[in-house]
Amino acid sequence: MTEKKPKKKIGIVLSGGGIRGIAHLGILKAFINAGIKFSHVSGTSAGSIAGAFYAAGIDPEEGLNIFMRTKLLRFIRPAIGSLGLINIENMRDVLTEHFPHDKIEDLKIPLTICATNFSEGNLVYFTKGPLIRAILASSCIPGIFRPIMIENQMFVDGGILNNFPVEPLLNNCDYIIGSSCNHLKPVDKITKISNLMQRAGIMSINHDMERKAKFCDLLIEPKGMGEISTFDMKKAESIYWVAYEEALKTIKTSESFQELINT
Repeated sequence: MTEKKPKKKIGIVLSGGGIRGIAHLGILKAFINAGIKFSHVSGTSAGSIAGAFYAAGIDPEEGLNIFMRTKLLRFIRPAIGSLGLINIENMRDVLTEHFPHDKIEDLKIPLTICATNFSEGNLVYFTKGPLIRAILASSCIPGIFRPIMIENQMFVDGGILNNFPVEPLLNNCDYIIGSSCNHLKPVDKITKISNLMQRAGIMSINHDMERKAKFCDLLIEPKGMGEISTFDMKKAESIYWVAYEEALKTIKTSESFQELINT
């Protein structure tokens, strides 16, 4: 009797990136269509939202529809007189509709959510406890959103300290796929200060991502995503399909991935 080899554990890390994080949904959908099931997901900020949808068993295309149908950003309202201009807590209602059990450990597959403890100045990985609170903390861009309070401490966007949280996958997975949605194309001039600041910020997080990419067996990074504004909801659908096509192309041409699925 031939003994069957145990299935390899495949993990995926999802970067932060605002609305560009919808690219993760397109990438996840491509892998689903290729017959791949992930054993662990790790995500920061927008990557934590996409990762939560996947880990809850919500089809990525339905995740896109949720963004399109609810116009998720309209749930964000000003938080006047606070430490941020916008109150991200207003996203809770729409998230509760799709995550009614609200526990990370109740998801269908393990999910790690990366956030920054702003009170203590350190990185935190949530693997259990309230799901929605962890998502809000991980997505809370300081200076734009009011910090999320957890056990009397302030939490903000995980991307401040780790925008590509591959570390939780290293000892849990045999094969790691990276999904980054912040690729920058070369430019020869910039005319707006806002574009200059956004590009500088993305260059900083990309430098850290490139260092960590060596831990990934496969990296998918749709070209030019970094040019898209963090809150440009009008680009949501095109982001999804560009990323989906990029993932399909990478799946077909990656020798290491083809070897993985054929073993």
